[in-house]
Formats: sequence, structure tokens, C-alpha cells
Amino acid sequence: MNWYPLILAQGDDAAAAGSAAVVFIVQMIILIGFIAGLWMTFQKAGKPGWAAIIPIYNLVVMLDIVNKPIWWIILFLIPCVNFIMAIIVAMEMAKVFGKGAGFGLGLAFLPFIFYPILGFGDAKYQGGGGAPQY
Repeated sequence: MNWYPLILAQGDDAAAAGSAAVVFIVQMIILIGFIAGLWMTFQKAGKPGWAAIIPIYNLVVMLDIVNKPIWWIILFLIPCVNFIMAIIVAMEMAKVFGKGAGFGLGLAFLPFIFYPILGFGDAKYQGGGGAPQY
């Protein structure tokens, strides 16, 4: 009996498991960085930071920060429209923190990089921060 194919298969499985572990660790680091950046961004805007980890509610808080009506959440549930709404909210988020359109596009397309920059950077919240519009 030839043992070589069996040994090769076990080596491939170990390599795949090792690669998967590295990918998982990198993804967790990116996720934790994004959550921490969003948490700090919410705190800068005078909102509770823990809202960053609650699905749907973090959208409510985000819409409040950018002074948009809460019913816009419905638009986030419509396929294709949600992509455009995410860009609009990201652009408005950049605006209320005194950043430009390029930074807003960064928030929309690379949020795991730009939210930590916004949250931990020197940007100040300049928005109205009144009661959410209904």
C-alpha cells in the first residue's frame, strides 16, 4: 500500500486549516478596528458608543447624527437603493465631521479604514445633533 497520497492529503488539510486560521484572525482584527472606530465616532457625536454594535439601532443613531429622518431605514431594506443610501449617509457623516467628499467616499467604500480614522482622529462633530426627524 502506498502511503504517500494519504500523507500529502493530510499536509494539504493542515495547510488549509492554517490559512483559514490566519484569514480568520485578520478578519477579526479588521472587524474590531471597525467597531472601535464606529464606537468612537458615535461618542464624538454625543451618542452612546455601544450603539455601534446593535444592528438596526446603529443605523438609527447614524441617521440621527447626520440629521436625516428615521424613516430612511426603510430605504436601507430595498435592494440596490440601500447601496445608494449608504453612500449618501457616508457623505453626510463626513460633512457633519468637517470632512470632504473624498473622505465621505472612503467612509462608504472602505469603512473599516475610514471610521477608525474618523473616530480616533482629530475631527470634531459639527452637526446639529437635535431630535431625529420623523
